[in-house]
Parts: sequence; structure tokens; C-alpha cells
Amino acid sequence: MNSQEIWKKVLPWVRNKYILTSLVFLLWLIIFDRSNWFDMVGELRKINNLENEKEYYQEKIESDSKKLQELKTNDENLEKFAREQYLMKKSDEDIFVTEE
Repeated sequence: MNSQEIWKKVLPWVRNKYILTSLVFLLWLIIFDRSNWFDMVGELRKINNLENEKEYYQEKIESDSKKLQELKTNDENLEKFAREQYLMKKSDEDIFVTEE
């Protein structure tokens, strides 16, 4: 088949005003519309990232709530936390900070 034979088969499809209108409409929707395909894909990625962040922060809230409850109920844990996080000490103690 040469190019003229192919063009003769395709030309009636291209001349059909309904098919041409449908193609232009689809092109408009995919590229130029306010909610086009490219923007939708970007928004879906953003939604997926936000859902992953939401899961992370929910787990973080849950673990921090457990730690807070533990600190509220046990004075030894509160003292340990204060010593480790804020380097608090008793008046007769010396603190040595080591870094790994």
C-alpha cells in the first residue's frame, strides 16, 4: 500500500463533520479545558501524597499520645524524659553529653 491509497481510505473519515467535531472536542477536553487531563493527574498525585502524610501524622499523634500518657502517669518516666531531652539535672550532679 502506498500513501495515496491510505490517504484515500482516511480522507472520508477526516471529512466527516461529526468525527472532526468529536476529535476537536476531545482535544479541547484533554489539553485546553480548565480541568484538563494533565491537571487531573497532578491533582491526583497531590491527593495521594497528602493521604500518605495524613497516615504518617496520625501514627505520630498516636505514638505521642501514648508517650504523653506514660509521662503523666509515671514520675520516673517524666524525670527520665526531662533528663534526656532537656538535660535537666539535680543540683549535686554533673552531666556528660556524648554524641555518637
